Amino acid sequence: MTTLIYEKPYLVFGCGNTLFGNDGFGPEVVDYLTANHVLPDSVLVVDAGTGIRDFVFDLLLVDKKPKLVMVIDAVTMEGRTQGEVFEIDLDAVPKEKLSDFSLHQSPSSNLLSQIKDRGIEVKIIGMHTQSIPNEINPGLCPMAKEAVKIASDKIIEELKSRTRF
Repeated sequence: MTTLIYEKPYLVFGCGNTLFGNDGFGPEVVDYLTANHVLPDSVLVVDAGTGIRDFVFDLLLVDKKPKLVMVIDAVTMEGRTQGEVFEIDLDAVPKEKLSDFSLHQSPSSNLLSQIKDRGIEVKIIGMHTQSIPNEINPGLCPMAKEAVKIASDKIIEELKSRTRF
């Protein structure tokens, strides 16, 4: 399946670790999308887990670039409420999340910015979480569980505006 990232024009990556509470939001959204929607052949939805960096790095190397990369992740951002789903401007990705996409954990090497600079549209859908546990604690909180459908609806709406459903 991972070789399909080299072929599909629309990629959706769910990021996070399902063992650490709300950090598993992205993979939960991927599960929801695949269980509740028949997606067009032009779309690939991937549970990237904690390996998003490798996928994004590969996109820098491929000849056939996708049109859109959507990244779904749990984030902590000031002024947001628990479970709130929102689009994040690439320049506003919280510094602690940059390491998810960066080879050297600094904004200057942010891989998402690099693929955007190469003409690939990047959209980030975040879900605000108050915190990520430091110990193994699987499962989303109730507000994050509700946010899974909200994020899925946003993704489907975006994809419907670009593809045939």
